[in-house]
Amino acid sequence: MSFSRRNFLIATGVVAASSSMLTACGGSDSGGSSKNDGPKVSGSKTTEIAVGTKADSTGPAPEVKGAVKGGTIYSLDQFDMDHMDPAQIYVSTEGAITVPILRGLTGYKIDDKGGATLVGDLATDAGTAKDGGKTWSFTLKDGLKWEDGSDVTMDDVRHTFERLYADFVTEGPRYVQDWLEGGKKYKGPYGGKELDSIEIDGKTVTFRLSEPRGDFNFTLAMRGYALVSKKKDTKEKYDKRPFSCGPYKIGDRKIGKSLTYVRNEHWDPKTDSIRNNYPDKYIFQFGFQPLAATDRYIADSGKDQYAMSIFNEVAAERIAQVLTNAKYKKRVLTAVDTVTYYWPINTTRVKDVKVRQAINYAWPHRQLQTIRGGASTSEIATTIFSPVTPGYTKFDLYGTTKKPGGDPAKAKALLKEAGKEGYKLVIAYQQSDNAVKQAVAIKNALEAAGFEVVNKQVDKSTFYTAIGKIDNHFDLFAAGWSPDWPNGYSVFYPCWSGANIGDGRSNYAQLDDPGVNKAITAASKLTDADAANKAWGEIDRQIMELAAVVPDYHSIRNWMYGSKVGNVVYDSGNTCIALCKLYAMK
Repeated sequence: MSFSRRNFLIATGVVAASSSMLTACGGSDSGGSSKNDGPKVSGSKTTEIAVGTKADSTGPAPEVKGAVKGGTIYSLDQFDMDHMDPAQIYVSTEGAITVPILRGLTGYKIDDKGGATLVGDLATDAGTAKDGGKTWSFTLKDGLKWEDGSDVTMDDVRHTFERLYADFVTEGPRYVQDWLEGGKKYKGPYGGKELDSIEIDGKTVTFRLSEPRGDFNFTLAMRGYALVSKKKDTKEKYDKRPFSCGPYKIGDRKIGKSLTYVRNEHWDPKTDSIRNNYPDKYIFQFGFQPLAATDRYIADSGKDQYAMSIFNEVAAERIAQVLTNAKYKKRVLTAVDTVTYYWPINTTRVKDVKVRQAINYAWPHRQLQTIRGGASTSEIATTIFSPVTPGYTKFDLYGTTKKPGGDPAKAKALLKEAGKEGYKLVIAYQQSDNAVKQAVAIKNALEAAGFEVVNKQVDKSTFYTAIGKIDNHFDLFAAGWSPDWPNGYSVFYPCWSGANIGDGRSNYAQLDDPGVNKAITAASKLTDADAANKAWGEIDRQIMELAAVVPDYHSIRNWMYGSKVGNVVYDSGNTCIALCKLYAMK
């Protein structure tokens, strides 16, 4: 396998926070200022995410100094969640917002600076591997309850992993399903059949895998593998109202408008080393563009003093004002993320590599960075890998560093060579104010290079579902990815392997290149970390030579919040503000 150590290297570079953990991401619209005196992506240091002990996994979670119970924490965000069924969750905002209600066998314990340790969440520890990582066992803690007071059982554990194979599960990660022995032929539990490679003995579950995975315990920390109550499983309807075994439960939900969490009285803090539960409620409010949210944070009045954001960052129009004002800046959490935002090119529609190369040469990187707000929130990308990910290799195949505004002459020449002058591109982008500005800049740049461009606006809450369909009728679309855990496999297999093409999968470019497929398979079998990292860097270059994607930028996050939100730290396990560490000041 590609990265077999039990301690993993991940990137850091956080102001007022700590290490930057890895997770699948949705698109981002906010930006930075032209003056960049904050952290940079390139050159950020690395730190270790250790695998914790049984003691580390034992609750309660450490108390937050100065925290008080009571009150309500609000959010000001753009959009509601497309998915809340764990099996369907593969976007970072969905994973982040469900930390208070969904729990898995493992999870990330956050320290007072945002650093993470992998621990047992519902399990007593982070798991035991045998057979070189082909067999993993986890033992369930005592005293675990669902929100109705019923016990969390081993039937729930089995059911959670078996339902991943149901035909209604079209989104979410596919790692466990692909790795479990017999999984390729299994159709789910609803016909009464069990998967033999999931073995139950008392309170211990054992997973038998078809290949060694020394990182399986990290995989299970993804929200996509949080537990589901067998008795409360409503199949497709579960996506709208999941059942909780965390410190909070859903009290009210108005799709597209708001989501309210209230206390789960059956949660026992002694079973949870990860989560605190200081506020009485969380009220997540949707429909706020970044500019509107930022202006309310600046005003800092009424309930907005108790507000924060899961998604919205400081708006591009306000970034200079906020980051150069000490009064405002002290209410901003800044973190270097491991994500690379890019534009996959649908290779089943745009088949000519010269056309795809022309798109890369014409791309208006500098203009888009300016629209996002400048270098305080992003660094122009030339690779799929982020500079803070193990295996990153620096290269620039399309002259972006020398001509960050694009090279329309080179693009025109390539289109002429291909006999594709006036080539029509249908581009999908997310529905937000900043995305509209970026879409116009992209259209202008590509048309200046000889393309005909049709822009299509897609609702933000369903964007990834739309572009994840095989027959999506788009040639180019915004996406973003960072490793689900820190190695190349969790970037290149899900996003670039021909084996992962299908509705709801994340190979958005639908790239099925035999050379790339072979290289990914070979790299995934390497047990030496240095050799594997080198191989992943070479695969990055191989894909870029095929021009299957336009790398856009590496992200620097800037979240603003109200003056009465206490203990705002970075959750490096979920790349967001640590919800279960917040409290409402009195």
